[in-house]
Amino acid sequence: MADSRPNIIFIITDQQRYDTINALGFDYMETPNLDRLVNEGVSFSQCHVTAASCAPARASLFKGYYPHTTGILKNADRWRKSWIESLNDAGYHCTNIGKMHTWPFTTPLGFDERYVVENKDRYLEGRYFFDEWDKALAARGLIKQQRELYRKLDDYRDRLGAFEWELDEDMHPDMFVGDMATWWLNTYPKTEPLFLQIGFPGPHPPYDPIPRYTESYMKKELPLLEVTQEELDNQPEPYKELRVHNQEIDHDSVVLELNPTHEQRHKQRAYYLANVTMIDEKVGQIMDALENNGYGDNTIVIFTSDHGDCLTDHGHSQKWTMYDDITRVPLIIWAPDRYKGGRTVDELMQQMDLGPTILEMAGVEVPPSLEAETVLPALEGKEFKGRDHVYAEQAKDGILTGTQFMTMVRNHDWKLVHFLDEPWGQLFDLKSDPTEVVNLWESADHQAKKQELLDELREFRIRSGLKTADWAQDWR
Repeated sequence: MADSRPNIIFIITDQQRYDTINALGFDYMETPNLDRLVNEGVSFSQCHVTAASCAPARASLFKGYYPHTTGILKNADRWRKSWIESLNDAGYHCTNIGKMHTWPFTTPLGFDERYVVENKDRYLEGRYFFDEWDKALAARGLIKQQRELYRKLDDYRDRLGAFEWELDEDMHPDMFVGDMATWWLNTYPKTEPLFLQIGFPGPHPPYDPIPRYTESYMKKELPLLEVTQEELDNQPEPYKELRVHNQEIDHDSVVLELNPTHEQRHKQRAYYLANVTMIDEKVGQIMDALENNGYGDNTIVIFTSDHGDCLTDHGHSQKWTMYDDITRVPLIIWAPDRYKGGRTVDELMQQMDLGPTILEMAGVEVPPSLEAETVLPALEGKEFKGRDHVYAEQAKDGILTGTQFMTMVRNHDWKLVHFLDEPWGQLFDLKSDPTEVVNLWESADHQAKKQELLDELREFRIRSGLKTADWAQDWR
């Protein structure tokens, strides 16, 4: 008797902003395949990650707990357990193709097989790790485009991380991962139920799309948030230090120009968005491979990203801040035969809420201590109130050096960013200031709202400790 449980295809990009899919209202984008998922699936417009950098956000997603609970607070913190093990124990064949950002990179994590491809420009963390993409490049006698080579360019510091891909097109890491996923679906004997995680390395920098994808974006007027000196002056001190740090040190082949020209910003944005379009093309091919190999009738496809990228908005590079450009990500769940499509859910949710949702989809018991909460009722068209608040955390690391710990709390109308044992912070009225430019932290008229959200942060941490006490005991 055939297993009736759904196949689950979980596609995760790296560092993709929420405003990068045409069908979600951003008409400068060229994303026909993601548009199809939106039009036939359920989109969540207020999906927020729990950390402002890769590994803490991903570990939280695949564990179902906030970073302060998992203890995974920065990249290269060890994490080797996840709810994927529960899917495996329940009989799912679990395969990973591409990026997961576990540490060590090759830890099983519950997968039956892993085809690991990690960051494009590894420098400190895993600099000499040889992943599937590295092996393919070496087999062709190609030298990977990387920081040491980019640094030789006369205009390296002016590029804001934007470079042209000059090697074989199919050796671009996003092309490589997409092709490997379709190869696996076309080659591996059909196996059900299947959990297939596909991790694209892009559009994380270097922003290095194949040149033909950049042509149309370079001709477009793209939305670049104006950065004023008044906004920069009113940012908290750790953010000011972060700007200087990213100007002095080239993380991921990106040097932050403190006062970039419009042309510099536009080219960076165009290259970044072109990389999204490249990934979109591969998503379409993956969807075709699912259909061609008999997975189409009983499959749920989930598309999201681990966090966003400021792209010089707010005067910042990449992540490590708590703007919506970082903490808010796209989320689409496509299963038109199961869940009525063409809908958008506007209630607040944490991205880690996908954990219990997937377990319920698979008929697997959800551990009671999870801090993640299922969103399955929203998919099924039932009453769904969402969360009253969402939170994100970021610990001091080798890049965010000006604070020990940063916490964000957000509801639909307000956002507060708190820095441990420090007097500065951020407070935004999201109704009147949706782009988070006017910092009301010191405003005399808003001290009551500031205290209300600070009180919520206190209650959040107390609730979290109580909720996870049994889980922590089990891991001693």
